[in-house]
Amino acid sequence: MAGAIIENMSTRKLCIVGGILLVFQVIAFLVGGLIAPSPTTAVPYTSVKCIDVRKNHHKTKWLMPWGPNHCKKLKDFDEAVSRQIEANDIVFAVHVPLPSKEMSPWFQFMLFIMQLDIAFKMDNDLKENAEITLDVSLAYRDNMFDDWEEIAHAIEIRKLKCTFGSPKTVESEGRHYDCDFLPFMEIGSVAHKYYLINIRLPVNDRKGINVGIGEIKDIRLVGIHQNGGFTKVWFAMKTFLTPSILIIMVWYWRRITLMTRAPVLLEKVIFALGISMTFINIPVEWFSIGFDWTWMLLFGDIRQGIFYAMLLSFWIIFCGEHMMDQNERNRLSGYWKQVGPIAVGSFCLFIFDMCERGVQLKNPFYSIWTTEVGTELAMAFIIVAGICLCLYFLFLCFMVFQVFRNISGKQSSLPAMSKARRLHYEGLIFRFKFLMLITLACAAMTVIFFIVSQVTEGHWKWGPITIQVNSAFFTGIYGMWNLYVFALMFLYAPSHKNYGDDQSNGDLGVNSGEELQLTTTITHVDGPTEVYKLARKEAQE
Repeated sequence: MAGAIIENMSTRKLCIVGGILLVFQVIAFLVGGLIAPSPTTAVPYTSVKCIDVRKNHHKTKWLMPWGPNHCKKLKDFDEAVSRQIEANDIVFAVHVPLPSKEMSPWFQFMLFIMQLDIAFKMDNDLKENAEITLDVSLAYRDNMFDDWEEIAHAIEIRKLKCTFGSPKTVESEGRHYDCDFLPFMEIGSVAHKYYLINIRLPVNDRKGINVGIGEIKDIRLVGIHQNGGFTKVWFAMKTFLTPSILIIMVWYWRRITLMTRAPVLLEKVIFALGISMTFINIPVEWFSIGFDWTWMLLFGDIRQGIFYAMLLSFWIIFCGEHMMDQNERNRLSGYWKQVGPIAVGSFCLFIFDMCERGVQLKNPFYSIWTTEVGTELAMAFIIVAGICLCLYFLFLCFMVFQVFRNISGKQSSLPAMSKARRLHYEGLIFRFKFLMLITLACAAMTVIFFIVSQVTEGHWKWGPITIQVNSAFFTGIYGMWNLYVFALMFLYAPSHKNYGDDQSNGDLGVNSGEELQLTTTITHVDGPTEVYKLARKEAQE
């Protein structure tokens, strides 16, 4: 009788919870697909070739490509040769944004990549493994009549990787090389309305600077920034989800503290996972609208890294705590072999991020991939992190296999067990299979939507309705993992319902003070947890 009551209650609650979560999941995808615009926008910029005449009478070192105080321009390099203007006196100027537009803090970040238009000439060929030296400066202002204020200045070296599809003959002169895009700049905030980029290509024959780089015709930049409309939708989701997860966390921990026993390891890990999810959700990005916080990209990476590390650790501990005959449970030290690779891999990725975005806090033009040493160092960190990830999944697959093997063995012996012990094992089996199904579904949806967002054009059009696939991916997956954590804390919170003395004493064979959780795990209010006592007793028998 008690088993039927518990089963009906569990089924009813799971159906209600599952239905509610499914509705919110659909809403999360629709918010991104129907309300939010595309996450990012790419804007092409073509630099203007300016003549640097500071040696004579120019009052400022910043050269504007257009506007009332624009620089003296060159049409092309043939004009520079005819006017005997040296390469060191030429500045490539780019104004961000384009004329009659303004940048906004809602854009959150700016990422620029560079493309060089290099023409082939017999007497100025592009050497193999050539490197180009850039003298770059970045400035800002918030009014078209204010003076430019410098943000950063650096001398950077980029490797040129170009191919030429035609024979290098006189007939091929003037044709352009096919060159790879080069990383140029990344800045973690857009706190000002206008930005100015000045690029110089200093030439020094004696030192071999910018020698053998071919005939550069133009420098083009592609600026990528987050769309303001998507930012507002993203902030709104974070603002809504933060109190939701926080409330369920407080409720979950209160249910645990009401027990007279100490919290078990699995309960602590679920609570830690909720904390890491809340850490991601807290919408500190609202402050970036009013403050020039260039470290927000790095901070966001750290928050995501903490959550993913906690999520991977939870999966390992969840499997380990469901090995019903394992004696060494409820101790974090028992999982050091499985959790160790997570810690090492996370640390490697953290160091890599600090070497890239950490340095960019001072020098936005820096890229770890532009030097051989930096590339080897970055690849070393990524490879070590990849090896740790592979080891982790091997451990995880082995533990899942062990749990399912344990389940198969226990299911055959369930009829011979006492009522209380049978209900205990049925609860363990039920909740493990249920969560494994949800976990696989979440992981599959993440992978599927990521692939779809990469191979599609960014949006689907069904008649008058346009669905932004990339935006739906971001909001849907973000909402999905929030719902996953919410469901964990709701379903795994200790139950304090008592089903009566007759049911407890007659059908279950346990004391009237014992309680039944949603997953039929038995917990005693006056002593240590019965989950582990019963499991160990059965293993010893």
